[in-house]
Amino acid sequence: MRIGTRRSALALVQANLIADLLGGDCEIVPIITSGDRGAAEEDKSRWVIELEAALAGGEIDLAVHSAKDLPGELADGLSLHGAPVRAAPEDVLCGARTLDDLQTGACVGTSSIRRMAQLRAARSDIEVVTVRGNVDTRLAKLADLGQGLDAIVLARAGLQRLGREAEIGGVLDSERFVPAPGQGVLALEGREQDASTRDAVRAISDAGAFACLLAERTLARELGASCHTPLGAHALAVGGGRLRLRAWVGMPDGSAWVSDELLGGLDDGERLGREVAARMRAAGAGELLHSAEAMASAGLS
Repeated sequence: MRIGTRRSALALVQANLIADLLGGDCEIVPIITSGDRGAAEEDKSRWVIELEAALAGGEIDLAVHSAKDLPGELADGLSLHGAPVRAAPEDVLCGARTLDDLQTGACVGTSSIRRMAQLRAARSDIEVVTVRGNVDTRLAKLADLGQGLDAIVLARAGLQRLGREAEIGGVLDSERFVPAPGQGVLALEGREQDASTRDAVRAISDAGAFACLLAERTLARELGASCHTPLGAHALAVGGGRLRLRAWVGMPDGSAWVSDELLGGLDDGERLGREVAARMRAAGAGELLHSAEAMASAGLS
């Protein structure tokens, strides 16, 4: 099986994890995406468009994605075949043990508008700045005193997969700092009509992780979320065939937010995602997302 992936260190680790699970004769096919080349487009498709083209063209059989980077709509003829057991979904602080340990005026870096909004909502007295690059680059910036960073926020799953858990100062509470949709999940995408690949993926897929992913992605799609929208969505299998979905939407400056959670069936995560999205819209999430889009587009995030 030919497994397509981005060329970043983390993406290659993730693709090899899937190859190991699948066993047999797997070939890793690294592909440079528009996002890797620094394309100006700011929607999530920049991380996957070349991978999806390779799938559609038969150059690869399976694409491995960090699910939080996957757009809400897939290319025609492609579908998600499954997802393995989810890694830790939480955000973590590097450089400090807790947010409370940071002094007033402390500088915290992140590349995520959701994290910016949640940090500002929690601590309006700290400075939140944009820090981009891969995990190694951002950790190097934290260690560089010239950057003036007191802490940065990263995904726990990425640090675990890269063997860099020692860099974690503390784990942020996922009830308050609701993770991005799909965070910690590896989404396995293939051609809709490729039954052999679908069957192989089904054998390594985790039903709970996949149900959570579908619930979170449906919520984001129903709310029309984009790279400019501070949205958190975290589903969790809670036993008894039940799924709990928690959602958070806020302004980039942390000045306003709404959140909600609901229980649903593990076998129908998409329905739960739609229900929570409807409740969030009724609570004003649509207006918040519209305002957040305008603020981010104006460069005020």
